[in-house]
Amino acid sequence: MFNQVYPVIDHTVRKLCCRPYLGHDKGKNIGCPNFNRKEGCPPKAPLFDNVFDLREPVYAIYNIFDLAAYVQKMKAGHPDWSDAQLRCCLLWQGRARKQLAKHVMEFITAYPRYNVSMAYYRGIEKDLGPVYGRIIPASPEAMGVNVTETMANAGIHLEWPPVKVAYQIALAGVKKS
Repeated sequence: MFNQVYPVIDHTVRKLCCRPYLGHDKGKNIGCPNFNRKEGCPPKAPLFDNVFDLREPVYAIYNIFDLAAYVQKMKAGHPDWSDAQLRCCLLWQGRARKQLAKHVMEFITAYPRYNVSMAYYRGIEKDLGPVYGRIIPASPEAMGVNVTETMANAGIHLEWPPVKVAYQIALAGVKKS
């Protein structure tokens, strides 16, 4: 699925990667260990407005993952698991990312002038096949786009944290020449 959007450029969203979160890095409660390490992560990730021509239409390509249904299914098979265990993104994100990759392939086929900003994950090259070369392997947030506000402006309100549905979002634009 995709919609034309007007990206909310806010380079401060790149700092979200530095926010501590409970249960990460053996209880040290630090931000993402990829910050300042991976090419597609801040501050190494390029800025969206430096890569894409914002005079051209920008599209959000997204997948809607039914998290509530997934949690119910997992609960039936694991009645002793906590809510946090049932919602663990490590268990469902792979499937959701494959679904997003399918939408990205469909979009790129229909819009050959466009390139896509999306988070890099293991197996992305295989999932995207011949269109992988049209991917900027950095999430829109890593590139300085406030995705929550961008999607809200398009009438799609993201849940934080996700309870019913989880969205995976990529942004597509025409590269600057």
